[in-house]
Amino acid sequence: MFKSLEFIVGQKVNIDEVVQTLVAYGYTRATKVFKEGEFALRGGVLDIYPANFEIPLRLDLDDDMVLAIHGFDPISAENIDEHTIVLVLPFKTSSKSVFSADVPLNNFVDIRQGDYVVHNNHGIGRFIGIKEFDLDSKKKEHLVIEYKDGDKLFVPKHDIHLVQKYVSFTKRPARLHKLGNKEWVATIKAVEKKLRLLAAELLRTQALRAQLAGFAYSKDTEWQKEFEAKFPYKETPDQLRSTAETKSDMESPRPMDRLICGDVGYGKTEVAMRAAFKAVMDSKQVAILVPTTILAEQHYFNFSKRLEGFPVRVGMLSRFRTKLEQKTIVKETSEGKVDIVIGTHRLLSKDVAFKDLGLVIIDEEQRFGVKSKEKLKHFRLLADVMTLTATPIPRTLYMALSGARDMSVISTPPTNRLSVKTHVIGFDEEFIQEVMTRELKRHGQVFFLHNRVENIDTIANNIKRLLPQARVAIGHGQMSGRLLEEIMLKFLKHEIDILVCTTIIESGIDVPNANTLIVNRADKFGLADLHQLRGRVGRLDVQAYAYFIVPKRELQSEIARQRLKALEKHSDLGSGFHIAFEDLQLRGAGNLLGAQQHGFITSIGFDLYCRLLKESIEHLKKEVKTT
Repeated sequence: MFKSLEFIVGQKVNIDEVVQTLVAYGYTRATKVFKEGEFALRGGVLDIYPANFEIPLRLDLDDDMVLAIHGFDPISAENIDEHTIVLVLPFKTSSKSVFSADVPLNNFVDIRQGDYVVHNNHGIGRFIGIKEFDLDSKKKEHLVIEYKDGDKLFVPKHDIHLVQKYVSFTKRPARLHKLGNKEWVATIKAVEKKLRLLAAELLRTQALRAQLAGFAYSKDTEWQKEFEAKFPYKETPDQLRSTAETKSDMESPRPMDRLICGDVGYGKTEVAMRAAFKAVMDSKQVAILVPTTILAEQHYFNFSKRLEGFPVRVGMLSRFRTKLEQKTIVKETSEGKVDIVIGTHRLLSKDVAFKDLGLVIIDEEQRFGVKSKEKLKHFRLLADVMTLTATPIPRTLYMALSGARDMSVISTPPTNRLSVKTHVIGFDEEFIQEVMTRELKRHGQVFFLHNRVENIDTIANNIKRLLPQARVAIGHGQMSGRLLEEIMLKFLKHEIDILVCTTIIESGIDVPNANTLIVNRADKFGLADLHQLRGRVGRLDVQAYAYFIVPKRELQSEIARQRLKALEKHSDLGSGFHIAFEDLQLRGAGNLLGAQQHGFITSIGFDLYCRLLKESIEHLKKEVKTT
């Protein structure tokens, strides 16, 4: 069984023993915690920044009792989210071993009364609370889980790791198991048998890719070092590790297929830039595929700016370019005169050919349609592939966690980054005027999102009436490419104060000076969409704000209320994974993994499914090595 410190709200602890254990686990005592591996004890407050956590933890103590557990912002010291139970792993634990078969996929056993849970040995039950029992003259806390027919299971603190919240990606309520019944054991055996077949298929696909003759890139050049030194920010440890893992893949003859997973604004693009530059240094071409025209324009602007002073030619293919310009780019790409070409699905057209394609970078693959994905399969046979994503879909996540796909996770936020303060509000002209005025007074910019083109002009005129001194412009996807490009560049250069826009800004657009976002009728959006939109602000070390305007409570649907509640709850840095999971639980995921796999996840829960799949893959790999 793996080592861990378990904390439960209401639990009694010996603080001296806790401190000794933290030191034994490789943690360093500090006056304040700012980075992983530190802890601080001040009076009745214990702060810990555990291994693989996105933010530090704060335990409020009264003598020897845990009164509350919160995540908190290390800069502002503001409490962010609340937890019932938490596992703190040794700091020496590597990020990979966190996803071992023994350890939960999430360090938080974030269950509340009434939640469905899965116990590895007993199946699905309902968590009903925590109860103390007198054992060996000591009071010890146990989780109480109710099963079919009212039977109860009492789980001691040292067995908490066997319990996970039940996640199935279906809207139907879970079916409780009967304690002591052989049904759960039979279910596990049936799933394990099928997972062995799936594991064999995944490994077979891996083996086929490994046999393909890939291109082994050279070690970094002096120009590579010079290019990376021009990065204007301090890299996070995760950025550096993800870059190193990517370069290692590229220098290997095995074709790369790496997923770079990190929340919005966590620096995935810089990892992609360094990989693209490395490819060009070996005279290879790079294709960067993005889901929207606006994002193509943003990447083109950023890549061109970063590559100034280097003999690297960047081109762009999207509707922002005239037919003649597109024809020229296509011709020069086929002749090898363009080193890096950035584009939307236009890049996948039949007329686009490369002289020597070495690397394909795909930004948010889940946003592309079925036809585009078929074309991308062909790309995977021709070149190294890097996929960037902020909100991994279950298929991507389970393949990565199971070891069937290479994944780099960027979970540390950029230095001095603050979480976006998120508020759900009713429509109030005076308040909207106030928050926009406040942003403009600190020389910032505002996104006002209104997703209906037919009356967007009316909204813009109302804003001009409220703030006559502001420079207001409109941007939406039905405009001509040239006009929209002109407006976006003006906004980027701070020649516009308030951009009244549609969801064209959703994917990846980065305007560091825009730090207030207002979304009209936020109840009409999905949870992951709202999280992506919120990621458009808060890129600098200044406090950013997101305001989601909704109608009166009685006019909102129940699912909209749950989405907005989840968004306020997960407003901390690095909450993309939580958001993605909450969204899938709220709306159901359909058969994203195929009907049979979806059925298995429903029967045992996603966490246990991932563990068993990983076990099957590891077991098969050992068998292959010994034969």
